[in-house]
Amino acid sequence: MARPANRGPRPQGTPREPSWTRAALAPGILGAIVLLAGLALLGNPGGFLIIRYVTSVLAIILCIFVVQARAWWWLAGLVPIAVLWNPVVVIDLHGQGWVSAQYIAALVFIAVGVVTKVPARHN
Repeated sequence: MARPANRGPRPQGTPREPSWTRAALAPGILGAIVLLAGLALLGNPGGFLIIRYVTSVLAIILCIFVVQARAWWWLAGLVPIAVLWNPVVVIDLHGQGWVSAQYIAALVFIAVGVVTKVPARHN
């Protein structure tokens, strides 16, 4: 059986190194979990402050991965999350809109984590 020309001189059965990684998957899923857990702490200012810190930091981490993947359009969802959940300059939101924002942000985190493919660095 002839070997396909696009495979190169590697031995059969040896896996190729991937050209990309899903580096944003873990922070995306973790961010969604934190946001959904934060729904229980919406009335507790001290407890929700921790949710704000973690959400904001994970959104910034995802922004870095999105820039590395050159998927600029995801910044339109991640930058507002980093700003709205910012614990330093608090934007105080209440009511059903804030609860909805928690769910929407969780969906954005999951979508970014699943779709973003960061190019692998081969050293």
